[in-house]
Amino acid sequence: MKPVTQLVTASDGIRARGKNLEVMSNDGKLLFAANDKEVVVGAERLRVLGAEGAVFPASLETPYVKAEPFHHLRLESPTRTLTMEAPKGIEINAEAGGLEASCRTDLRLDSTDGEIQLKAANVRLPQLPRGSYSASAPRQNVYEICVCASGKLFLSQAGSESTCQTNNNICL
Repeated sequence: MKPVTQLVTASDGIRARGKNLEVMSNDGKLLFAANDKEVVVGAERLRVLGAEGAVFPASLETPYVKAEPFHHLRLESPTRTLTMEAPKGIEINAEAGGLEASCRTDLRLDSTDGEIQLKAANVRLPQLPRGSYSASAPRQNVYEICVCASGKLFLSQAGSESTCQTNNNICL
């Protein structure tokens, strides 16, 4: 017959065996509970002190993720996709600094039912290719933004009329 509950204290550690394990605070609040179906951390705050943070082999659900004061928060998936989903939207807000998104390949902003707004005093596209347009008029530093059928943007030196059509080589 198996024992219902077993607690072994040894020089190399403590082992507990049973249907449930609970750790309570002095005032009776649940701090930690475990059984064969789930592990519950009941403390108001969970800190992971390991240098590599926490690893979750499946999904993670939480209403709040926060870094320690004066430390960066990093969400990383080193070999696969990082996905954030929410039925009522996702907000990314940097109240006292900038927001940077970078990637190796394509960065996509999709809106199936709405629009994409760029609200800023300046919107810069510093690496737009420039088309080659030569007219008899003196050279100016005024450009127009042209859009290819594929959606690709490029700059073309402005003339008295649109010069986008004469720069189709960029759209190919």
